Amino acid sequence: MRRRTVLAAAGGTAIAGKAATGTAHARERPGPGERPAAEPAPYEAKVQALLGRMTVEEKLGQLQQLAWTGDTGPGGGQTAEAEKAARQGRLGSVLNIYGAKNTNTLQRMAVEESRLGIPLVFGLDVIHGMWTTFPIPLAQAASFDPAVAARDAEVSAKEARSNGVHWAFSPMMDVTHEPRWGRISEGSGEDPHLTAAIAAAKTRGYQGEDLAAKDRLAACAKHFVAYGGAEGGRDYNTVDVSEARLRNLYLGPFLAAVDAGVATVMASFNTISGVPAHGNRHTLTDILKDEWEFGGVVVSDYNGIQEMTVHGFAADHADAGRQALNAGVDMEMASTTLADHGKRLLRSGAITTARLDDAVARILRLKFRLGLFEHPYVDEDAAIEEPTKASRAAARETAGRTMVLLKNTPAGKGKGPLLPLSASASSIAVVGPFADSTDLRGSWAGPWADAFPPVTVLDAVKDAAPKARVAHAPGVDPAGKDTGGIAKAAAVARAAEVAVVVVGEASALSGEAAVRSDISLPGQQEKLIAAIADTGTPFVVVQVSGRPLTMGGWLDSAPAVLQAWHPGIEGGNAIADVLFGTVNPGGKLPVSFPRSAGQIPIYYNHENTGRPYDPDNKYTSKYLDLADGPQFAFGHGLSYTTFDIGEPKLSVSRIAADALRKGDTVEVAVTVRNTGKREGDEVVQVYLRDPVASLVQPVRRLCGFRRVTLGAGKSTTVRFRLGAEDLGFWTHDRDGTFTVEKGEIQIYAGNSSRARSERTLTIT
Repeated sequence: MRRRTVLAAAGGTAIAGKAATGTAHARERPGPGERPAAEPAPYEAKVQALLGRMTVEEKLGQLQQLAWTGDTGPGGGQTAEAEKAARQGRLGSVLNIYGAKNTNTLQRMAVEESRLGIPLVFGLDVIHGMWTTFPIPLAQAASFDPAVAARDAEVSAKEARSNGVHWAFSPMMDVTHEPRWGRISEGSGEDPHLTAAIAAAKTRGYQGEDLAAKDRLAACAKHFVAYGGAEGGRDYNTVDVSEARLRNLYLGPFLAAVDAGVATVMASFNTISGVPAHGNRHTLTDILKDEWEFGGVVVSDYNGIQEMTVHGFAADHADAGRQALNAGVDMEMASTTLADHGKRLLRSGAITTARLDDAVARILRLKFRLGLFEHPYVDEDAAIEEPTKASRAAARETAGRTMVLLKNTPAGKGKGPLLPLSASASSIAVVGPFADSTDLRGSWAGPWADAFPPVTVLDAVKDAAPKARVAHAPGVDPAGKDTGGIAKAAAVARAAEVAVVVVGEASALSGEAAVRSDISLPGQQEKLIAAIADTGTPFVVVQVSGRPLTMGGWLDSAPAVLQAWHPGIEGGNAIADVLFGTVNPGGKLPVSFPRSAGQIPIYYNHENTGRPYDPDNKYTSKYLDLADGPQFAFGHGLSYTTFDIGEPKLSVSRIAADALRKGDTVEVAVTVRNTGKREGDEVVQVYLRDPVASLVQPVRRLCGFRRVTLGAGKSTTVRFRLGAEDLGFWTHDRDGTFTVEKGEIQIYAGNSSRARSERTLTIT
């Protein structure tokens, strides 16, 4: 089933047209190995032959993924069960297992002891690095550079595959307006266009051109779908979403991943307008498998099928298994509803042999694509067991590209901006709970990387300014409860020429099941900043976090603020690179920073309402006790140089809807000039607004971005192509109708979502 595109001209005539993605790239359909029904893969005959030899128990076993703990004794989780099932040929996959020796041992049980010798596929949560931890995904999005995400994926794939891992449960592409939600750290923020670009790049980085290669992994697009819309930001919570918002906000990044050839998709924990994602045939089959022609594997999330009984959607575990398989789930993670009840469900006709065989065939195809039938084992002597010099260099460089300079003002009258710091400073105070902390890896870094702690900010500052007297005092603990050290920290700062105050939230405060109702600095960390400000010593606040944080009154007192996120194994060095100007910051915010938690949700691509904000009119949309808008807008980020972004220039001022249907595009050219005295990066951002439409549109939506490096005084022209997929939108039609309507489109160019330069395009 193809998506229907409606190009509305005068009178609203509906015309069949090109399928639209909601992103600016041209669609590239997946390879033949992913849609065997349309173009059979070379191994399709082998898949069908295996299916013909398999018993029902063996087929159901291929649908089962069990969790590994490494402990086969009592309380060892599913490890003993996995070994037994592998030997019986009743297991398809294992998660949480890694290490060449471990994976080879278990693989031999499946390949050499089972009746058919079907290999296992091993999955692991390789989210932003294996041994070499890169910045968290939210930070990677802040780079506005898809190559950053691709580089992480390439290094991660090489390290993980050498350790017997075939499958990474990444990338996560859950668009969210909820900074309270801990899993915002795993995604790319609030914008679907940016998220789609990052998701596609990371997918290609993991998978490369050949999944069978020794340095590549199968990627997993998660969580399908709308998980980021959880009410109140509470993990696993309800999502009530219209069809239009589902398609315009949440689905686009997943389609971009499918177009990039993603091998697998993971269902989400949430309900979607009353229907759990694991039992949602509309999303898993109607959209993903039929409309998008996805030929890969849909895997459940951990116990997600079983939990449909708790949702109140399934009567019991057997019913949950029935609904999940019929909805489109192919593999069950951790819970065992299909393995336990599948035979009875088949006998009763509750599930069909055809659907079971389809799921099994998808899993077998993945194993063939991974080359597991030919090469089921890994070379134990070639396993990468620690970060390399090259991988550390990659982690450091990418972390530097993710830093966002939020504020940089003079530290006194007659002085220039505080940053960059001088490496020749005589004395530097490095204070704060994260100044000498290795807790910089962020959520989902994995216990396997504990042996390789990040470089601390304190050590990095010492290296960057070897002649300076560097003094340190934490002031408060990371939780902000023990304030007994504030006086000492203030004394250290008072005696220094400049102070670096490193505050933020611990890695454990973001990620899965890490929701915060108050997203300000934890505990009494703000008191530490106030004490440093009272000393009169110029200071910069470095904030490490897995989410946007509210800043309160301390923001006004800080001359400079650097948002460093959780930057990974080379985090300290990357922070020092930016502080001392070795790296000129060029990152931008991929999510709005609220002024207060009470303001949430606040995001740039909101609807206007019938009474938009007016400071002079009480009866408009605003808070009585809070300034309008976010503290820092989506796309905001400063540099140590300055840039001028010119007005957008359009290749045409008018274009017919019929021409767009046929694939015509409009070129938007934007000239950017470095008006400062040093080389730097700027992110040119293009937004559009459809001010009059049959479905109310956002006040802005990102439709193009490009990060460019320019020397002092240099300029360049950046060009973007906008087509039907950019200029239109999805309607409420449940079958999926995309429309481009006649009228005026406002196109903006600038360096944040508050861009002012504008041109008008008329669609006739």
